Amino acid sequence: MAISAERPSVLFVCVHNAGRSQMAAAFLTHLAGDRVQVRSAGSAPAGTVNPAVVAAMSEAGIDISAEVPKVLTVEAVQSSDVVITMGCGDTCPVFPGKRYLDWELPDPAGQDVDAVRPVRDEIERRIRGLLDEIDEIGPTGGA
Repeated sequence: MAISAERPSVLFVCVHNAGRSQMAAAFLTHLAGDRVQVRSAGSAPAGTVNPAVVAAMSEAGIDISAEVPKVLTVEAVQSSDVVITMGCGDTCPVFPGKRYLDWELPDPAGQDVDAVRPVRDEIERRIRGLLDEIDEIGPTGGA
């Protein structure tokens, strides 16, 4: 992973920025504190965060009720070290020198909290792995 900043930056992208990317950003913020700059965005943002996602995250001790979906911008991608997409297809701009990951996860749109919990738990597992990798490589990119 090419991380050159003192504080690495991770951008999570999904279509509506109302579910998967919100959960991922919240977990990374919760677990990393100020060690990582975290952003999330959507290629076609919804009006609000999915209420079942808010409830599932609340069960995990993380309050995302004040979050709002944000539109994906070229600037957000350019200023991120790592871009993790979750079903946004080809709408995410690609720039050299960035690390891109695609996490295939079920879309929680229209699902109840029972269906969201396994997605939440898988996202947390992946975030913990990502954070271990970031911590291992460090701000100099492993150099």
